[in-house]
Amino acid sequence: MAEALKRRIGLGLLTAYGVGVMVGAGIYVMVGAVAGAAGVWAPLGFLVAGLIAVPSALSYAELSTRIPEAAGEAAFVQQGLGLRWLSVAVGLAIVLAGLVSAAAVLRGGTGYLVSVLPVPFTPALLMLGAGLVLVAVLGVLESLLLAAVFTVVELAGLVLVIYAGMQAVPVADWSAPPDMPFTGLALAALLAFFAFIGFEDIVNMAEEVDNPVRTLPRAILLSLVITSLVYVGVAVAAVRAVPAAELASTERPLALVWARGTGGDPAFLSMIAVFAALNGVLAQIVMAARVLFGLGRHTGWLAIFHHAHPRFGTPFKATVLVGAGVLAAALALPVAVLAGMTSGVLLVVFALVNLSLIRLKQRAPEAAFRVGPWVPWLGLLTALGALALSLAGLV
Repeated sequence: MAEALKRRIGLGLLTAYGVGVMVGAGIYVMVGAVAGAAGVWAPLGFLVAGLIAVPSALSYAELSTRIPEAAGEAAFVQQGLGLRWLSVAVGLAIVLAGLVSAAAVLRGGTGYLVSVLPVPFTPALLMLGAGLVLVAVLGVLESLLLAAVFTVVELAGLVLVIYAGMQAVPVADWSAPPDMPFTGLALAALLAFFAFIGFEDIVNMAEEVDNPVRTLPRAILLSLVITSLVYVGVAVAAVRAVPAAELASTERPLALVWARGTGGDPAFLSMIAVFAALNGVLAQIVMAARVLFGLGRHTGWLAIFHHAHPRFGTPFKATVLVGAGVLAAALALPVAVLAGMTSGVLLVVFALVNLSLIRLKQRAPEAAFRVGPWVPWLGLLTALGALALSLAGLV
């Protein structure tokens, strides 16, 4: 059986993959929480959050050119810190976080679907999940093409929401904004930071990307810029059209924006949320399978997963295992609770990745794509700061 993945992905599809992972279904509820913290200044909160994410994104960009492997974070930690057990733990943590996140999003997406179509929940969940696993098995190009279609649908929906919000009669705070609440803005930025988590998944596609040393850093930075612009645009439309208190008190803030701007039925947003959820699930299955594939390269008891299907060129066994885990977790009740832990796990990984780059730059300063020595230090501090606030229950 083959051990090499097929290099079939270019910059466009990889960037669409990154945007789709970050935008996901989160923006459909996140804007309400951010508006609740910062009021009409919520767009600035998203902009600051994007800037907070930049140092870690730059660190990932440099590391992706130094070590273009699947199981990117695990490989970064292994070469940077030289701790094999820690690198395996990081890789498995990424797999678990992706699996639980995909399960939670699959439940949410199925919930949106059954609210629109008269179909039973459990069979719908199993059919959607099994279909996505099949696509992931058939090929990475097919998977990312489908993910790109989902991303286009998501972005089209958000563009429509922005249009609706700009047609609405502006609320009083938009016309005469109050003083900037610096404490609220800081909280809003930390809340919004979690909406940018996802760019790190790009590095795990390294072994299926054409010219990874050139393509990976560009895709990471492009996806971060595009996502930031979308988030700021949605936030502007939302706080312009609907009072911040109303946005914060509903689980469907963008539906309020649509109704306020057009007077129409926002039911179509539920179907777009289904596409957003499917995109997130597919992206996490693809990512987690690649991490298992990469871990199997250097870890004996995981070696069974370091094999690509001879026809499809995908990590077949890893994909099937991850897909089965997603379906099983999605049918279990505590998924929502476990999903709340994934952001904390990823922040720990961000800290370790930035620390790994600090050590690597000390030993070998030169790289094909190189950032300043202060960048990983800033990424380390922001990751630890966000983790501390998350553990304190503030975000």
